[in-house]
Amino acid sequence: MFNDSKKSKLQNSEASANQNIIAQGTKIVGDVTSDGGFRIDGSVEGNLMTQGKVVVGKTGSIKGSLEGTDAYFEGQFFGKLKLSGTLTLKSTAEIEGEVIVGKLAIDPGASFDGTCVMKSAVKTIKNEKVREKTA
Repeated sequence: MFNDSKKSKLQNSEASANQNIIAQGTKIVGDVTSDGGFRIDGSVEGNLMTQGKVVVGKTGSIKGSLEGTDAYFEGQFFGKLKLSGTLTLKSTAEIEGEVIVGKLAIDPGASFDGTCVMKSAVKTIKNEKVREKTA
């Protein structure tokens, strides 16, 4: 019924429909969970969990924890960040805390203060420990 390009467009429009927007001037305090992604131009203080992508604009900030797939930061993050996919930091991003990601992309000018573990590195360390035990 649908060819591949129409199916892709339909899936993209459905993903857009599940986008949550926290506008500039809005402050949310507490835990937030959603299947859809987030666009944050305001502030969130608490724990944010999503299966979608998180985009934090220049005026956006998160203080607490973020757990999800991919995140794109132009704004601020303070806390614990755990992503199965890619964390992208643009030049205006400011990150402070503990970061666990699959992949990391940082533009020149971004501020990163904290610890970072990439999942591929964690797998390698675990494999080495297993080898040591069996040897």
